[in-house]
Amino acid sequence: MSADPEFVAFVSEQLEPLGPLASGRFFGGHAFKRDGVQFAMVMGNTLYLRVDDVTRPAFQAVGSEAFSYTTKKRRVMVESYYAAPETLLDDRDDLVTWARLAFEVAAK
Repeated sequence: MSADPEFVAFVSEQLEPLGPLASGRFFGGHAFKRDGVQFAMVMGNTLYLRVDDVTRPAFQAVGSEAFSYTTKKRRVMVESYYAAPETLLDDRDDLVTWARLAFEVAAK
């Protein structure tokens, strides 16, 4: 599933307070990196943020799901990336807060 270019541009703009970010194609989607560390990706019209055992429950509590894809044999769940809650896309400050946490998780 490819990343929607308009959505990628929107997310890039929303994440500007994080400072300089690198971004580019990533397995048909789009990756966001800070200081060489990938902490977010867009697949289709969905932003996924990096999680760990500490931050994952906050995503699950709001009904977010792990990134997944289907192979010929099975569905693969990528538990290290969860969909950003939809409400974050309407609140830049909250999105930046959650993205900072995602970066901290990824930088460990």
